[in-house]
Amino acid sequence: MNILIGVILLLIVCVVGWYIGTSNSIRKSELKINEALSGIDVALTKRYDVLTKMLDAVKAFQKYETDTLSNIVNLRMGMTMQERSEADRSMDKLSSELRLVAENYPELKSSENYAELQKSIVDVEEHLQAARRLYNANVTAYNNYLITFPSNIVANSMGAVSKPFYEADSVKRQDVKIY
Repeated sequence: MNILIGVILLLIVCVVGWYIGTSNSIRKSELKINEALSGIDVALTKRYDVLTKMLDAVKAFQKYETDTLSNIVNLRMGMTMQERSEADRSMDKLSSELRLVAENYPELKSSENYAELQKSIVDVEEHLQAARRLYNANVTAYNNYLITFPSNIVANSMGAVSKPFYEADSVKRQDVKIY
């Protein structure tokens, strides 16, 4: 009789231990989903911050180059041939001085700014994709607790409900047209 009571108590302790362990695993899994969702928000914030700053910098540099070219063209339009020759000599002198300065400082060109912008776009998009994949992996692990036996018994008693996967908008599923 003592052995039977001991076995029953051992079974009860095992079941309670299993229930508590499974319950904790489900809660930890749900916490990982929340953390991954926060990671998506961090990636979206990073994308917004980086891209807006890079676009502003590229636009400013592009405007500077456009204004400079326009000023040069406008200056030359009203010049006589002799004035153009003098301006060319002055520009040649200035150009050689600029080359000397350029050797001492990093070269700045709008094409490099665009390349940096493209690199930043790729970087933030990869970060965002990784955050979304992590979220979906955590949702899969959590949802598995809810549908597999015997952990589904614990999940149902906790009132746990399945979590949705992160899905792309229908617009983003379409092919991108580059003009």
